[in-house]
Amino acid sequence: MAKLDLDLSALRAMVAIADEGQFSLAASLLGVSQQAVSKRIAKLEGQLGTRLFERQTGNVALTVHGARFLPHARTVLTSADTAIAAVRELQVLRVAVHGAQIVDGNLMRFYLERHPDAQIELIMMGPSKTSRDAVVAGRVDVAFARHNWSAHRLPTYVNAAPAYLDALHLLVGSGHPLAGRDHIEFDDLVDLTAWVPGAGFDSEVGDFYRQLSASCGVTINSDRHPGGIGFTNILDRIADSQALVTFGGEGTTTPWHPNIRRVPIVNPTPAYPMALLWRETASSHPALNSLTDFVADSYRSNETSSIWLPEPDRALFRK
Repeated sequence: MAKLDLDLSALRAMVAIADEGQFSLAASLLGVSQQAVSKRIAKLEGQLGTRLFERQTGNVALTVHGARFLPHARTVLTSADTAIAAVRELQVLRVAVHGAQIVDGNLMRFYLERHPDAQIELIMMGPSKTSRDAVVAGRVDVAFARHNWSAHRLPTYVNAAPAYLDALHLLVGSGHPLAGRDHIEFDDLVDLTAWVPGAGFDSEVGDFYRQLSASCGVTINSDRHPGGIGFTNILDRIADSQALVTFGGEGTTTPWHPNIRRVPIVNPTPAYPMALLWRETASSHPALNSLTDFVADSYRSNETSSIWLPEPDRALFRK
């Protein structure tokens, strides 16, 4: 028996008619004329050698052959739509960031405003499942994240390039003893307790703050709080405390709060190292080259001399 090349548009017309009960309603659903729907069905019935619908006054009904053919038509369309979606997913570069207010989200917003046609989909991650996790697991193609984490080294199929050094400031309440200071020395952090709930997860972020604590002596409190770990709750708690402080990145958009003061840290300034990570499978994606060029052009490598970084991160960020 000769094989038939079924027309997907005819199958869509058949399913639409079966669902809507009328040629006119199916045509409206498909965005074509009723005549076009009729021609598609006539062609399909001609190929199959049988009638699929009984035309009745005001509506149509499936014939016995039509009822038997319908579930197979649905299966073919589902498979076709799945195949199309799989190809289209490859056309969109999936980029993970840690949130709309974090430095990587701000960096991507700046980029996309200047490249509005870029085939990029932003995926927002969080402290428990970070952008680094997402790119390693293959849930995204590209991520902005700290590349180094000695407990979980990057696999060889993930590449890394320096993206941004997010200088950290202290955020303190207006009643805190440091509220009136214009800066604080790195070594003076030893006397402070910083509430950083996002460091309480087993992640590269938690590892960064453990190394910062080991280097300057600051106490990192990562306890959960009933109000959650969102920016607003963190600032509210810090604003009301005369003992706790927290850290805020220079490139991160911290919500304004009337009782929060920002105090720069100097000699040296600690910074969170944000790298651009991408999977080898994404290397040929047309949107990747433009993004990596932008990141490379905007990265300022001369800043590392006055910056504190965990020692294992320095090699990448000297580039």
